Amino acid sequence: MDPNKVDEESGDMSGDGEMASVMGFSGFGKKARTFDLDAIFEQTRRTAIERTQRVLEERQKVEQMEEEGESSKSVKPLVKTQRDKPAAAASRRKQESDSSSDSGSDSDSDSELIGPPLPPQYTSEKDGDERSRVPHPSGSVAQSEDDDDDDDEEDAQDDDDNPVKKIPDTHEITLQHGTRTVSALALDPSGARLVTGGYDYDVRFWDFAGMDQSLQAFRSLQPCECHQIKSLQYSNTGDVILVVSGNAQAKVLDRDGFNVMECVKGDQYIVDMAKTKGHTAMLNSGCWHPKIKEEFMTCSNDGTVRTWDVSSEKKHKSVFKPRSFQGKKVIPTSCTYSRDGKLIAAGCQDGTIQIWDRNLSVHTKFHCRQAHIPGSDTSCIAFSYDGVTLASRGGDDTLKLWDIRNFKKPVNVATGLTNYFTMTDCCFSPDDKLLVTGTSVKKDEGNGKLVFFDRASFQKVYEIEVTKTSVVRCLWHPKLNQIMVGTSSGLAKVYYDPVKSHRGAKLCVVKSQHKERQAETLTQDYIITPHALPMFREARQRSTRKQLEKDRLDPKKSHKPEPPVSGPGRGGRVAAHGGTLSSFIVKNIALDKTDDSNPRQAILRHAKEASDNPYWVAPAYTHTQPEPLFAEESEEDEEAEKEPAWKKRKI
Repeated sequence: MDPNKVDEESGDMSGDGEMASVMGFSGFGKKARTFDLDAIFEQTRRTAIERTQRVLEERQKVEQMEEEGESSKSVKPLVKTQRDKPAAAASRRKQESDSSSDSGSDSDSDSELIGPPLPPQYTSEKDGDERSRVPHPSGSVAQSEDDDDDDDEEDAQDDDDNPVKKIPDTHEITLQHGTRTVSALALDPSGARLVTGGYDYDVRFWDFAGMDQSLQAFRSLQPCECHQIKSLQYSNTGDVILVVSGNAQAKVLDRDGFNVMECVKGDQYIVDMAKTKGHTAMLNSGCWHPKIKEEFMTCSNDGTVRTWDVSSEKKHKSVFKPRSFQGKKVIPTSCTYSRDGKLIAAGCQDGTIQIWDRNLSVHTKFHCRQAHIPGSDTSCIAFSYDGVTLASRGGDDTLKLWDIRNFKKPVNVATGLTNYFTMTDCCFSPDDKLLVTGTSVKKDEGNGKLVFFDRASFQKVYEIEVTKTSVVRCLWHPKLNQIMVGTSSGLAKVYYDPVKSHRGAKLCVVKSQHKERQAETLTQDYIITPHALPMFREARQRSTRKQLEKDRLDPKKSHKPEPPVSGPGRGGRVAAHGGTLSSFIVKNIALDKTDDSNPRQAILRHAKEASDNPYWVAPAYTHTQPEPLFAEESEEDEEAEKEPAWKKRKI
């Protein structure tokens, strides 16, 4: 062997080692692994033949056992063969590895694998694949599994066909809006935020993702001052909110409650309402256009339905004027768009439902003159998702279903649904198979209910007893599959199902309530010196709890002082006077300075002191003041006094 050649090889190996240490990986300079494709194909063919023979043998065994009537024991050979398969698979893998090692035995480096080892799941997955390739025998086991699958499919199909099982009512949360009626509800299209409005003039914002189990609103405001909130609705993009209240001007707020626009008020001295720029009387309802995100609609007691554009707040876009059979003005109490936005519907006080084409505001396209009893407020009208069916909730305690293609008479009618509110809702379920509405009750006379009707048969299929007060608003969100309910007691309830519902109320019920951090109190260090002199001895530190309890029982010490009066006076108290003269005079007039004593005595009580010690007046006139001379009483005066009254001279 040539020593020079050995030295060169050792030098190359040492160079490779240094390069491997510098580059940070092993196997540097080794050859790539080579495969003999012919050997691999031959091994695969043999494995397939063996596997086919094994499957055929198993089938023959199973058929023989079925013929003998021992079908119950047919499970054992299957289990046994499945247990034998890992060993067979391991032996086959060993043979394959041996053949591959033989085929790649050109050098020792070829047998080494470059990279990390195979994960342990790899072998189990291969075994699982081999097991799954074995066909099920045509025995009782396979038949029972097929029967179970068929039963499961039938049950699932029954659940899909029965809309009652899709109602999410297994769980509920309660949101405290206030103490007055919750007259408006709105959910944004994504289902992240809920907005409630009520008779207490407040609008509250609830964020499901930001709330915890305390269920507190993150914002409360009064956008319309002292006007009740009639309706709230998010736009189809969810970026703005329409607020309809008891005044004549609708407002549009953004997601955080800041004002975006306010509709203009019309001239109330103009007779033709089409000539005014806005409403002149109280609003009743409003909604957004389902396709055009800048357009919305309002209806008012001035007898008009107006459409608006967010970008132009100085004037409405178009005016629709409902008319009675005699051609007189009637008041629309509810309004809505169709699902495609091409139709505008309004329910009126004379019991009619009038539908216009959005682009033609003169004549109605569909008109039903006796939809509900005249004089009863139609509280809600809603289009179904297919766009041809209309539901109306009347003040005559009925719920009616209409087909606008045959608008003369209702398709179905449900009676006995008490309604005391002008904004009681009705809505369709997300699958369009159910119709939902709420019922009203008087105080302490039962429970308000959420009633579900089947759309096809119009039979009452389900009901939920919500609370001891009336159910005013209801909203079934299609994306969350959750039902929001507004009641007359100031509560807003959310019904959901952990399995069928998504997000929404499920986000906040899993968050624990945040504990408030108690303020850390700083205590003074107390040094105990029992043998100190009396002048240096500190007072004994005593507990203040008993003293606080005594002070609490004392009516004088525990009396809360009245806060200062701000603004105009109330309760007999006058506000603190400012810098104006009028406020100072009012303050002094309210003071009690009455003196019930004799005014003569009040003046003469200072007479003796003034005569004995003159100070103010007498010293100034001592040199110039003459002696006072008083007239003396004569006898004539005495006689005149003795004369009768009728003889006396009248002065």
